[in-house]
Amino acid sequence: MTQLALVIDLNVCVGCHACVTSCKEWNTSGSAGTMADLRPYDADPTGTFFNRVQTFEVGEYPNTQTVHFPKSCLHCEEPPCVPVCPTGASYKRPEDGIVLVDYDKCIGCKYCSWACPYGVRELDEKQKVMKKCTLCVDRIYDPKLPAAERKPACVMACPTSARLFGDVHDPDSEVSRAIRDRAGYALMPEWGTQPANHYLPRRKTELPIAVEELQRVDNPLKIDGKLPKPAKTDPSLDDVMSW
Repeated sequence: MTQLALVIDLNVCVGCHACVTSCKEWNTSGSAGTMADLRPYDADPTGTFFNRVQTFEVGEYPNTQTVHFPKSCLHCEEPPCVPVCPTGASYKRPEDGIVLVDYDKCIGCKYCSWACPYGVRELDEKQKVMKKCTLCVDRIYDPKLPAAERKPACVMACPTSARLFGDVHDPDSEVSRAIRDRAGYALMPEWGTQPANHYLPRRKTELPIAVEELQRVDNPLKIDGKLPKPAKTDPSLDDVMSW
């Protein structure tokens, strides 16, 4: 069975929020409908976002690091938000594993948000329905788009290619290879939800340096007698230029 998902490389995420803004721009005018922003500049702002980036510091001074952690719906293979929905508005598509919400059935009771251990469901205060990441389902299947652009908006916008998209059940897919080769992990596996989205851990980047690069040598062009010099009989600049 196909299971579409995102794989996020925490080692190269720079926290630029391009994924957040592109997600907001695409989905607020897409099939997900409007995504309300109320009092965005007040002391108590509220808004609906499918994707958020959490930034925090780890370690102890002076050995500290800044970690940028993007988080959205993980499209769990055993989503706890689905069975608790009293109207059947929350459901998981069998053809691609994407977890969606039928807004016509949703009554905004928030049961799904209480059941979700990742806190990625949000109530649209204008429409009074629960909303979440759809993996840009209206984009990835759009025949009007070139094949290379049939990816979630956040993946297309990431300037460092920190976000990968594909079928995690396909062992030969880009996402499966990244999980397998770079120690990808699921978030909070102890909950038994089997998140489809995975993260690639931060790692120290090894910089290969050859031995000869460690030995300082003088630039031969700067050694006396090595620079090219004109002959004394050659014409000077004043002789050949008409100032």
